[in-house]
Amino acid sequence: MQRDSEFLATEKPSRLLVKLALPAVTAQLVNMLYNIVDRMYIGRLEGIGTDALAGVGACLPVILLVSAFAALASMGGAPRASIFMGRGDRENAERTMGNCMTLLLVLAAVLTCALLVFQRPILLAFGALPETLSHALDYMNIYAIGTVFVQIALGMNAFITAQGFSRTSMLTVLIGAVLNIGLDPLFMFTFDMGVKGAALATILSQAVSAAWVLWFLCGRRTNLKLRLKYMAPRLKLLLPCLALGVSPFIMQATEAAINVCFNRQLALYGGALAVSAMTILASVMQFAMLPLQGLTQGAQPITSYNYGAKNPARVRASFRALLVACMLYAGILWLAVMLFPQGFAMLFSDDAALIAFTAPALRVYMAAGVLFGVQLACQQTFIALGNAKSSLFLAVLRKLILLIPLVYILPAVLPMDQTMAVYLAEPVADTIAVTTTALLFAHQFPRAMRALEADACSKT
Repeated sequence: MQRDSEFLATEKPSRLLVKLALPAVTAQLVNMLYNIVDRMYIGRLEGIGTDALAGVGACLPVILLVSAFAALASMGGAPRASIFMGRGDRENAERTMGNCMTLLLVLAAVLTCALLVFQRPILLAFGALPETLSHALDYMNIYAIGTVFVQIALGMNAFITAQGFSRTSMLTVLIGAVLNIGLDPLFMFTFDMGVKGAALATILSQAVSAAWVLWFLCGRRTNLKLRLKYMAPRLKLLLPCLALGVSPFIMQATEAAINVCFNRQLALYGGALAVSAMTILASVMQFAMLPLQGLTQGAQPITSYNYGAKNPARVRASFRALLVACMLYAGILWLAVMLFPQGFAMLFSDDAALIAFTAPALRVYMAAGVLFGVQLACQQTFIALGNAKSSLFLAVLRKLILLIPLVYILPAVLPMDQTMAVYLAEPVADTIAVTTTALLFAHQFPRAMRALEADACSKT
C-alpha cells in the first residue's frame, strides 16, 4: 500500500515546490498583512498616530520573541517529523509532534506570566519612550493574554505543512488574517478602542486559527494525528528537536534583540520620529522575509523527506528550485523598494514628515535586500537536512556577531548622519553574512550529498 506522503518521493521537485510553496507563500503574504495591518490602522489614529505607531514599535520585539519560541518547537520538530516519515516511522513522527505540542503549551504559560507581570520594565527596556509608553501598555496588556493561541497557531501549523498539506496550512493563516483585517477597524474605530482594539482583534483571530489547527491535526484527513498518549515528554525525541530548533529560534529571538537595539539607538539620535520610521522599516522587511520563508516551508518537506529516504538527486533538485525562486522574489522586491520607497511608507502613515524621513531610510536599510534569497535558501536547507550546527552558526553570525555591534559602531565612526548610520548597519551585516553563508554551503552541502550517496550504495 502506498503511503499518503509518497508523492514527496515521486513528483518532480520543481513541480512539487510550486505545488507546496504557492500555498505557503500565499499564507505568508496573508500573514504579512496579519502582522502589519494593525500598524497600518494605528498609524492613522487621529491625533496620536505617530506616537501610537512608535508605542506599538516597542511591542514588536515582544511579538517577535513570542514567535521565536513557537519556532523553537515547530521549526525543530517539523523537519524531524518529516525525516521520520521518510523512513516510514510514523509512530515516532507522531510522538515528535505530540512532544512539541506539550512544549508549546509550557512555553505559552511561562511567557504569559512573564509578560503580564513584567510588561512595564520590558517595554521601557525595549525602547518605549515616555510619550509612547501608554500606547505600548494598552497593546501589551491584551496581547499577552493571547500568547497560548499564538504558540499553537504558529507552532503546530508547521506540522501540517510538513505533511505536504500546504493548502490547509495556508487556510490557518488566511482565516486569522481575514478576521484580523475585519475586526481591526470594528474594534479600533467603530467601538473607539484605539490601540486596545488592535490587540484584541489580533488575539481573537489567533484563537480561531489555533482552533482550526487543532481540529485538523485531531481529524481524519491528517497523516500524523495529534494523540494525547504521545504528548508525554520524551527527552530522546525532544532534545534533537530543540537542537534543530535553536537556529530558527535564535534567528527570530535575535530579531527581537536587534529591534530593541535599533529602537534605543534611534531614540537617542532621532527621537520618536526615527522610532516610528523603524516600525515601518521593520514592516517592509517582512515583505521580504515572510514570502521567502513561505518558499522555504514549501521546500522543507521535499528536502527532509528525500534526505530521510536517502535520495540525494532529489535533495539537490529541491535546493536548486528553491534557490532560483528565492533569488527571483528577493530581486523583484528589492527593485520595487529602491524605486518606490515613498509608496511603501505611505502604506503606514499619512504624516508628511514621517513619510519624507522614512523614504531615504528605507533605501539604506534595504540596500542588500537583493541578497536575501541566497541567505534564506541556504540556511533553511541546512535546517531541512537536520544540520543544526551550521544553521545555528549562520543565525548567530548575522545578528549577534555582526548586526548588533554594527548598530552601535557605525554611528560612532562614520562621517554621516548618525540616524542613517544606524540604518546602514543592516545592509553591511547582510552582505557579510550572505557571503559567509554561500561559502559554507558550497563546502558543506556537496559533502553531505556524497555521504548520502555512499550510505545509499552500501545498503543496495
